[in-house]
Amino acid sequence: MRNAGVLTLFLGLMAVAVADGRSPTALTVSELLAGQSGSAPIANSAFYPGENALPAPPFAGTLRLQATALKTNPTLLNPMQQGRDGRIFPGVSLELFTVDDRLIPARMGEMIAESAPGPAHSYWHLIVQAGRVWREPGDGGWSRASLPVMLVADQENQAQQGLATFIYRDGRVSGLRLQFVQQSAPWLLQHFFAWGFVPVLVTPPDRSTLASRREAARAELADRFPAKPWSELLQSVPRGALDGFGGPLLPKWRVETALVRNGTLYYQDSLTPYGPYPYPLEMRFGVRSVSKSVTAPLALLHLAQVYGPWVLNLKIGDYVPGLDPKWQRIRFLDAADMATGFGGTGSFQTHPNNISDGYLEGNYDAWYSAPSVAEKIKCINSTHPYPWDPGTVVRYRDQDFFLLGVALDAFLKSKRGPDADIWDMIGQEVLAPIGVRHTPAVRTQEPDGKRGVVLFNASYYPTLEDLARIALLFQDLGAHQGRQILNRELTADLLAGRGALRKDGDASIQHATDDEAKVGLYAMGFHFVPYITTEHRPLHLPTMQGAGENEVMLYPNGVVSIIMGNALRVPEGESAKSDAGPETIRAVERLGSLTP
Repeated sequence: MRNAGVLTLFLGLMAVAVADGRSPTALTVSELLAGQSGSAPIANSAFYPGENALPAPPFAGTLRLQATALKTNPTLLNPMQQGRDGRIFPGVSLELFTVDDRLIPARMGEMIAESAPGPAHSYWHLIVQAGRVWREPGDGGWSRASLPVMLVADQENQAQQGLATFIYRDGRVSGLRLQFVQQSAPWLLQHFFAWGFVPVLVTPPDRSTLASRREAARAELADRFPAKPWSELLQSVPRGALDGFGGPLLPKWRVETALVRNGTLYYQDSLTPYGPYPYPLEMRFGVRSVSKSVTAPLALLHLAQVYGPWVLNLKIGDYVPGLDPKWQRIRFLDAADMATGFGGTGSFQTHPNNISDGYLEGNYDAWYSAPSVAEKIKCINSTHPYPWDPGTVVRYRDQDFFLLGVALDAFLKSKRGPDADIWDMIGQEVLAPIGVRHTPAVRTQEPDGKRGVVLFNASYYPTLEDLARIALLFQDLGAHQGRQILNRELTADLLAGRGALRKDGDASIQHATDDEAKVGLYAMGFHFVPYITTEHRPLHLPTMQGAGENEVMLYPNGVVSIIMGNALRVPEGESAKSDAGPETIRAVERLGSLTP
């Protein structure tokens, strides 16, 4: 599963592909009608209209996709996970319709579960985003359609970004040619490419609702966050100002990078061995622990706005039964600060403290793979408390955020009834008002078929736009269009790092503060990265960080930098980062002072 040699092979394949300069090779009508999967992925440009594309007639229908074995390179070492096969494209139904030249999935932005499995169940769910339709000269009356497609896991926060295309004419469709050429950082599986051809049956759409759904989709597209390609930003800033942006993460480990400035999202090309990914704004990422900076603060700060700041001081043990007695003293806020004083697998040394001490030790893998709330709690109960008090020492623990999510869900149910759900609350009361309409996320898998609890530690599959909107909500101190969604005072405290804990110390012991500007801090899911500006002003930049080198950094001047990476499995002896230091922060500073 964690074989560095496989990852080395993967990187070698990437290097060969880029060195080849593979030319765009359009899929022919005959290839699509014949159902050819090919011997390897092809240029991504074949999945997107070119300069000579012509308008296509409307399309509407439901595609019933057959569960199909994909080809992979390299061969998956451990494709079976809990009885499900990572090599199988899931059998699902996709209802699609056009809005002008855009191809819209009726369930856009949702995690679509397998509904028609083959002999083996697929490991994957599907997320499908808005695509395009067009005609190519010489296609003999056939029209083309393409979609950005993500294979996403429902038991860990992993995404394989891909593309699908088919042709249609007079109610007929070909099958889908698919390829997956980029990925968020995997854990249970490995880095790989996949491709194949999926047989399709098409049925007519529900005409009675088609017009209303088209209008809703048109409104959603019109409400998209303003976005422009990176080249337009480069034209508006001094030459060389943005050199190094995305660093120190090395380019081969970057999935996507972007900058939010003056209300616009500027995005770079998402490079793959088969050319740029043609739908960068539609990509959804497995952001791993960036989820911590979304789930916990949005839930806690919104509940503080609705019910009062006292919510932060409620105790985990009062809402999650069957835990060690120490949890009766551990506040919701302590869990969000990863300062529960629980875990017991690291050392007892706290001054200086190592935030990662004991993180992946003990029964972490068993806890990580346990599907249900009860099974995860059983694993947690096999660990032991540390001797220090809650709220004093930061030790990185996914389990703390998991229990926080379970406790917050139970608290919400105590207020609103058994059908209340903490992630639904975040989606409906926080994210939807700021324009984030879709919130796909990983939940626990319960044996009785009940809906699971969203994993607060690592679950969310956002787009660049989603991350931009969330970051700006924080920067606007929880207000949006005159409405206070998050508690303003607590949000201001969070962004300023007031009350944040030093990663290197023990809050119960007095510390000298002369090096405070150089020390990283942590609070409520945010890392606070120290930086000394060219004006010699010390800053702690609130940052969302996730495994694989995912990073969303908020600057006091309103700018946001976004870096999505896949550097979770780096070969032994190799580094994912250069020694150049905080290149991205320096690039942002060259655009102007980091402070207002």
